[in-house]
Amino acid sequence: MSWCFKRKFSKPIPPAQNRIDLTTALGRSLDPFFFATVRFYVTKINMESIYFEKQEGSLCAQHCLNALLQGPYFTAVDLAMHAQNLDDEERIRMAESGVDTDEYRTFLQQPSGNMDDSGYFSVQVISSCLSVWGLELVRYSSTEKKAVDAQKHPELMKAYICNYKDHWFTVRKLACQWFNLNSLSSGPKLISDTYLGMFLAQLQQEGYSIFVVLGDFPQCEADIVLKNNPIKQVNETSTATSSKQSSASIRPFEGIGYRLGGSSPSCVTQDENEELQRALQLSMAGDVGHPDENGDDLELRKAIELSLRPSSHHSSEGTSSLSKPSSEEADDADLQRALTMSLECIDADEVKRKRLAYFEKLNSTPT
Repeated sequence: MSWCFKRKFSKPIPPAQNRIDLTTALGRSLDPFFFATVRFYVTKINMESIYFEKQEGSLCAQHCLNALLQGPYFTAVDLAMHAQNLDDEERIRMAESGVDTDEYRTFLQQPSGNMDDSGYFSVQVISSCLSVWGLELVRYSSTEKKAVDAQKHPELMKAYICNYKDHWFTVRKLACQWFNLNSLSSGPKLISDTYLGMFLAQLQQEGYSIFVVLGDFPQCEADIVLKNNPIKQVNETSTATSSKQSSASIRPFEGIGYRLGGSSPSCVTQDENEELQRALQLSMAGDVGHPDENGDDLELRKAIELSLRPSSHHSSEGTSSLSKPSSEEADDADLQRALTMSLECIDADEVKRKRLAYFEKLNSTPT
């Protein structure tokens, strides 16, 4: 029976040279978006292998220890028992000097310094819990050899415990990568080896107390998973995307024009005059094909050039032209005033409308 089963269902394994990689095989028919999606979910699965507890009440010490050991090793009751044992040891030491002393009576009246009703636990409680697993805490800023080594090469250590006021959190290396396991975050945060030293220095500047965790940690799933499949940093493309969108949203001719001959904040510079002149000349290029308007275009261009010269923004030119007796000079004065009015606000549609109105006026005038 077993022989028939093997003959019917088993298949020979192809030679190594005939095998094909899954990525290579799928890449022949699928686009890169598929592989990006696969990488995303693989990264998500790998991140889920990291044990992480979100903040509940004031139990950050419990979350810190369990994140450090990568498992639900301690509860609030366990930490309270360690705190009670520490209180008993302190009371025994105080009683050695005599139970009738004022110091001993004062000690009994004071609340516990190792825990409180909110769920806070002292560093002595955390150190006592870690001693069960053979782990030791050394202050990061001390002069001990391990602490000095950690200051020089923080990436060579295994874990750090950070404390500020009543909050505790863990920074631990899993496989070959560092993670910030702060219970106030939404999940584990990857930290590069280069950034680790700067991160610890920043915490010190903010007033955190940092402790180096020494010893052999219990084996965890994340060490195995991340050793074979390390987390890859996702490249941020939001900056490039936003810059592309901002550049695409720029529309021409949406700027604010300036009045000629105005005050210094709103006066037009020489470069703006030249750009305006080129724009007006280009806008009139469509009318050059009509032979009956060539003369008017030439006169209009000359008037524009005169109006854009530095000395042409004074209004005396317009007033002096009113005293000229000839009709041709009167037309020139009207043209000058029209140009001055059209250039008060540089808008392409407004300039075109006034220019067409001027041409209609010329065409309606009997010759």
